[in-house]
Amino acid sequence: MAGTAAAASRRQPQRVSMQEHMAIDVSPGPIRPIHLISDYFPHFYPFSEPSLRTPDPHPAVAPTISSAPQLQPDPEPEGDSDDSTALGTLEFTLLFDEDNSALHCTAHRAKGLKPPASGSVDTYVKANLLPGASKASQLRTRTVRGTWGPVWEETLTYHGFTRQDAGHKTLRLCVCEEPRLRRRRQAPPLGELRVPLRKLVPNRARSFDVCLEKRRLTKRPKSLDTARGMSLYEEVEAEVAEEERGRILLSLCYSSQRGGLLVGVLRCAHLAPMDANGYSDPFVRLFLHPNVGKKSKYKTSVRKKTLNPEFNEEFFYAGLREELAQKTLLVSVWDYDLGTANDFIGGVQLSSRASGERQRHWCECLTHSDCRLELWHALDSVPFQLSA
Repeated sequence: MAGTAAAASRRQPQRVSMQEHMAIDVSPGPIRPIHLISDYFPHFYPFSEPSLRTPDPHPAVAPTISSAPQLQPDPEPEGDSDDSTALGTLEFTLLFDEDNSALHCTAHRAKGLKPPASGSVDTYVKANLLPGASKASQLRTRTVRGTWGPVWEETLTYHGFTRQDAGHKTLRLCVCEEPRLRRRRQAPPLGELRVPLRKLVPNRARSFDVCLEKRRLTKRPKSLDTARGMSLYEEVEAEVAEEERGRILLSLCYSSQRGGLLVGVLRCAHLAPMDANGYSDPFVRLFLHPNVGKKSKYKTSVRKKTLNPEFNEEFFYAGLREELAQKTLLVSVWDYDLGTANDFIGGVQLSSRASGERQRHWCECLTHSDCRLELWHALDSVPFQLSA
C-alpha cells in the first residue's frame, strides 16, 4: 500500500501556491544566471516531472558557469535623482585671496550639457553669493556659442570678501542659455550647483568638477509684499540673518607734508538695490563732524545703474593730528534720484570712539604718518543721528 501511494504521488503534479509561482529573486548584488527556467515557471512544462524542486544546500557549480565572468553593477551616480548626471558637469576653481579681500572664481568648461527645448547652444555661467541681494552679487562670464562643450576660462572676482563672509556664505553657479531674441523671456538655467565657502583655505586654490542639479526655488517670506504678476518664488536664500546694505573700501592717510587727512573712496560692493530696475545710482558723501562749512563736506560723482561702483576719488581734510583724533568721519552711500529725494543705502562712522575695525582703521591712520591704509567696512542700514 505504501508503494502504491508513493507511485500515485509521483503521477500527480505538485501544487504550487500563487506566491511561489510569482516569486522572483530580488536579492541585491550581481545578476546570477538561471540554471533552469522551469524552476520559476513550471506551468510552461505540464508534461514533465514536477519542476519545483527543493534546492540543494551544497549545489554543484557547473564549469561553464564558474568560468563565465559575473557582471558587476554600475555604481549609483551622485545626486538625488538620475537627472543629476544627465544635466552635465561644470569644472571651476575657487581662490580666497585674504590679503586683498577678494574671492576669485574661474569657470573652466562644462561637459555633457542637456539640450534645452529651444535647441540653443549659446551658454554662459552666472554666479551669485548667497544669502544676499540677487543682482548685488551677480556676475557672469561671456557667452560661448555653438557648442555643448563650452570652454570659458574666465575669472569672476568678488571684491570685499572677508573671512566672515566665507564662514556663512554659499556660492551658486548656474549654466544658463543665452536667448537669441532679446524680447524672449529668460529661460531657466540648464543646471546649477552650490558650494559652501567655509571649506576654502585662504590663499590656496581649489579645483572642482561637480554635477549640475535642477534649479532650487524658495518661497518668498510673507513679510515681503509681492507686486502683481511677480512670482511667489525667488532665487534667494530664505534664511537671511540680517539685512545687508553692502560695503565700502576706504583708504586713509595722514599727510605730514600737507598737514591733513587724505580720504580715498575707492569702491563699493554688493550694494542694496533701491530702484525699480533692481539697481541703484550710487554716490558717496563725506562729512567730518563736528566741523562746519563746505570744507567739511564732500561727495563723489554718481555711478549709473550699478551695485558695485568704482569711484577712485580722494579728498583732503586739513587739521592737526590731535584735532582729527577728536573728530568723527561720517561716510554715507546714497542712491541718486532725479526730481525726488535721494535714497539712503548705508553708512559707516570712523572715529576713536568707534569699535572693532572702524576704530583700528582710524587710530592706525593717525598714528602712522604718510602710510596709506585700505580697509573694507560693512554699511549700516540706520542713518546717522548727529548730536549738536
